[in-house]
Amino acid sequence: MSLIYRLLRPLLFQLDPEKAHGLAIAALKWGLVPGVRIPDNPILRTKVCGINFAHPVGLAAGFDKHAEIIDPAFSLGFSFIELGGVTPLPQSGNAQPRMFRIASAKAVINRFGFNSIGADAFLRRMIDYHNRRTKFAPHIIGINLAKNKETEDAADDYVKGITHFASHAEFLTVNVSSPNTPGLRDMQAREPLANLLNRAMEARAHSSAHPLIFLKIAPDINEEQAKDIAEVALASGIDGMIVGNTTLLRPASIPEDVAKEAGGLSGKPLFTLSTSVLARMYQLTQGKIPLIGCGGVSSGADAYAKIRAGASLVQLYTALVYEGPGVVKSIVKELAFLLKRDGFANVADAVGADFKK
Repeated sequence: MSLIYRLLRPLLFQLDPEKAHGLAIAALKWGLVPGVRIPDNPILRTKVCGINFAHPVGLAAGFDKHAEIIDPAFSLGFSFIELGGVTPLPQSGNAQPRMFRIASAKAVINRFGFNSIGADAFLRRMIDYHNRRTKFAPHIIGINLAKNKETEDAADDYVKGITHFASHAEFLTVNVSSPNTPGLRDMQAREPLANLLNRAMEARAHSSAHPLIFLKIAPDINEEQAKDIAEVALASGIDGMIVGNTTLLRPASIPEDVAKEAGGLSGKPLFTLSTSVLARMYQLTQGKIPLIGCGGVSSGADAYAKIRAGASLVQLYTALVYEGPGVVKSIVKELAFLLKRDGFANVADAVGADFKK
């Protein structure tokens, strides 16, 4: 953590968490946050789904929900970012307060409920970004697709998302993992998931571009659900999976007064659960589908554990709240050291190492 952020954090933590997040977005938008330079290191370079990444650490969805700070987000050192989630129609999400900071556990509970500017407004921002984008800024961007709360045919909303954004991102994420939209996680069951992914892949086939299609699942799944998801994912032909989103569980580290709040828990307490589900998904898919490990990553050791458990890439969000804008640089530096220490030539060699003899 930088000295500047160490001094500023107590002041930010006096604010309501959602207001503090809005202030962070504004600071990034207006260039008030110094950029971070990540030195090129061959051991960190990796290729996933045909795309070259300078290193495996990306920004998870939820931080830049409305595509406001694409360039500033990359200036923090991420090799890729995921924007959104974005719903077809604008919606305000759940009532405030809907975000709760748990500093003692380095965690956050949120129940935003996919507050979104809607696909049309989001698309205009993507078009504006691409009009400014140059060949010297080959940014890798994903867009997290969500459904509107009132939509009955959930798959139709994802098809709309794919149709809208196929030409504007390297990957599109079919997100059925948020706990804050009623019935959304039911889409992870075998039959609705198979229908959803089949329609998603069909929409991609008929689109003007060919973005990667990822599926984002929750960490709160049992063994039977994990097997169903793995089998459906393999059969569908999707390009990758993100494991996972926030959890409804409340570990002992969460104080009782805030544990009662509805919503998904992210941050450090999520790490063990999300990594366990990641490892199981890697085993069930036999390493045939690239996985992105998300949940509780705040150090190089965390990223390394995710990679050894089967992740080809990792994402973070909550760590920015507690560690500040320099967290990416510290993570990749430690990760490079750990890879070299254990004799790996690159990230890809370490993927799933815990299951290789």
